[in-house]
Parts: sequence; C-alpha cells; structure tokens
Amino acid sequence: MTQAPAKPHRVVIVGAGFGGLEAAFGLSGAPVEITLIDRRNHHLFQPLLYQVATASLATSEIAWPIRYLLRDRPEVTTLFANVGGVDAANKRVLLDDGDSIAYDTLILATGARHAYFGHDEWEPFAPGLKTLEDATTLRRRILVAFERAERETDPQVRAALLTFVVVGAGPTGVEMAGTIADLAKDTLPRDFRHIDTRMARVVLIEAGPRVLAGFPDDLSAYAHRALESLGVEVVLGEAVTECSAEGVVYGGKKLAARTIVWAAGVRASRAAEWLNAPADRAQRLQVEPDLTVPGHPDIFAVGDTVTIKDADGNPVPGIAPAAKQEGRYAAALIKARLKGETLPPFRYKHAGSLAQIGKRLAVIDFGKFKLRGTIAWWIWGIAHIYFLIGLRNRLSVALSWLWIHARNQRAARLITQGSSKVAP
Repeated sequence: MTQAPAKPHRVVIVGAGFGGLEAAFGLSGAPVEITLIDRRNHHLFQPLLYQVATASLATSEIAWPIRYLLRDRPEVTTLFANVGGVDAANKRVLLDDGDSIAYDTLILATGARHAYFGHDEWEPFAPGLKTLEDATTLRRRILVAFERAERETDPQVRAALLTFVVVGAGPTGVEMAGTIADLAKDTLPRDFRHIDTRMARVVLIEAGPRVLAGFPDDLSAYAHRALESLGVEVVLGEAVTECSAEGVVYGGKKLAARTIVWAAGVRASRAAEWLNAPADRAQRLQVEPDLTVPGHPDIFAVGDTVTIKDADGNPVPGIAPAAKQEGRYAAALIKARLKGETLPPFRYKHAGSLAQIGKRLAVIDFGKFKLRGTIAWWIWGIAHIYFLIGLRNRLSVALSWLWIHARNQRAARLITQGSSKVAP
C-alpha cells in the first residue's frame, strides 16, 4: 500500500512588515506551507514614511503590494484580513470575520502604533506616523495649513496656521521637524502671494533632556544645533500636557497651533493580550532568548511586537534592521527544527543608527565610527536607497532627492483625502 506523502509544516505569519516579510523570505526552500496575513495589501518602508508626510516622496515609492513581492513563491498564500486573536490551545489564528487559520508554527509580526500615554483623546488633533494613511493625513494637514493661511486675514489665526508642533525628539520627530522647516523656508516661498512661508514656526517639544536620546551626546548636540540653524525651535525638558484643535499646552504654557505631529511614543499590538503573555508597559511581548513566547514554543514574535535585550543587556531597538534580523532568525530556527536540529539564542547585531536633519544634514552612529553633516546625509541616502525594493523605486527616490537637493522642489505636494474640505 502506498503511503500518503507527509503534509508540509504549516507556518502562519501575521504581519508583512520588515520582520514578517523577512521570515517569509528566510523560509524559502523549506518543506513548509506559509500563510501570510496582513490587514493591508502592501509592505511599507517605514523609515521614509515621514518623507511622504512632508511631500518629498509619493506613496508608491515606499510601498509595494505583498502579493507582488511573493509572486514567485507558490508555497506562500497571502490573505488580506484582520486578525482578532489567537487560539493557542487549538493552534488557530482567529480572523475578525469569524474565519480561522490553522498553524503548526506561528510568527507574530504585528508591529506597533503610536501611544498617547493614557490620552488617546489627543489622537484626532495630533496624529502619529505609522501607516500610509497617517502620512497622507499629515501631508494634507500641513499643506492645507499653508493654503488656509494664504486666505486668512486675522493675524492671530494666521500665526496659528503657520505654527507646526512636533511632539517627541526621537529620529521621527527630528526628521519631521527638519523637513517641515525645509518645506516652509526653501520649497514654498515663491508659490504664495499673501503670506511669507519662511515666517512659519516649527516647534519641536521633547520631555527628555536632549534630542535623539538614543545617539551619543556629541551627535545629539550637533543635531540640536543643526535643527536650530534650520529655524526649528527646540524645547527640552517639557512634557506636553494637552493637545486640542487650538494647539498644545506644555510646561504650563499654551501654544496656538493648528498642525500637531505626534512622535513621542509607541504601543505594541494586542498580541500579548491574545496570548495572555507577559508584556512591558508598551504592551510588547517579553519573549524567550529564541524569540518564542513563554509557554508557547510554537509561537514566535518579532519586530515591534516584542521586547528583548541584546548581549550587553540593553533593549534591542525598535528599528527595521532589528526586525529583519529577528524574522531571519525565526525562519532559520524553524528550518533547523524541521531537521531535528537547534540553534543558539538570538543575538542582535547593531548595524548603526541614522537620522536625517533637513535635506542636506544627517547624523550616523556606527559605534566607534561617527559622522555628521553633508557627508553623513549622502551616506544616509545611499543606505536607504539600497534597502528599497526594486530598481524602479531606487531610481525614482534617488531622482526625487537629487531634485530636492538641487532645486528645492518637492513633486508630491498633492492635497488628497477629502481635499474639498478646508479644515485640516
């Protein structure tokens, strides 16, 4: 009697961000059947999301359809669906529409959203920046603010319209503040007749003692000076205590501003809640050294979903290279297990930290090797172009940046998402 062929090992990956997609790539050639689930149909290059929000790049230049990226992988099934939970006892992923997907091994790469430290009511007034929808919303608010200021006759209202507040001075906040300043001072002045866009105020507010707290002190101090040279007002040691349609309150002071960008914190997905697993204050899963969830050796968690320490006892940063390394490790361990083998615990290798400050300045920290200024900006650009997917996107982004660098023009200045309304 002919024996039926063994069924392939079923791997379900939830989330097609850097960690989830890298895990799918890493499982190539393994005797597995992969189901990749995401509530969006595209993979997003988040490090450049702020450039969409500030009209430097188009959405199509930093996002790619998931199905296109995996079109040559017949063992991968992509599902456009929203996950609502995990039934770990029966090894099933639960979808919001009532359906469920069985797994032998599960990889949770569900990412994170911005956190408002108990003030979720601030979100309508101070959107964060995690998705393409966030970016186009912010782009619209920024551009509409200038359009409304052009028609406004009340000096106080016009000043509020031309005041842009960025809350949080990590890489995203610094990059947003510097690029908004560039937009106002270099790109837009010749386009308007009744306002001088160079008079716009960009205020960067940070509760901590310095900008770019994850960088060395000297690079942080350089970034601070560079921001101020661009005209950004940097406020340190002051926490924002209120956000509203009228502006913000910090240090007991009110600041009238119609455009607020939130870059002050993140909160992980509900993965820890789904599994009733240990998590930190940001709801990031606390995983084992092999990236599995405690008590669930068949469930991995990677990327912004988790918190884990590196070899020096420091938390692994929530950045794209870390997520990719974790996804790659999870795939390698699954392949090893299928062969009856194992691997040493996950070890994060820090490849460096980069942040842009305006269109011609950046800081780079490679440990012993540090760079700042224009040379750092060129290296920053080359590194980001290298990690984009596809030759067309690399060429498109490179040409966009060269055009901005040479001509101070941004081709993506389109007001979309309800553009018929004038309110930001």
